[in-house]
Amino acid sequence: MEALYLLVPLSLVIVLIAVCAFFAMSDSGQFDDLVGPALRLLEDDDKVHEDETKVDDER
Repeated sequence: MEALYLLVPLSLVIVLIAVCAFFAMSDSGQFDDLVGPALRLLEDDDKVHEDETKVDDER
């Protein structure tokens, strides 16, 4: 029972820190563009350049 006197306030402090960190990141614009990185991944150009294919053909 005595452990609860320590653990309950400690857990409340940890939750308060996590909530403050979330709102600080949200205010700084951390979560503004959630779609852009996903679209950049899909539009990645994985084609082999023509210069590299000419070198491979000569070997």
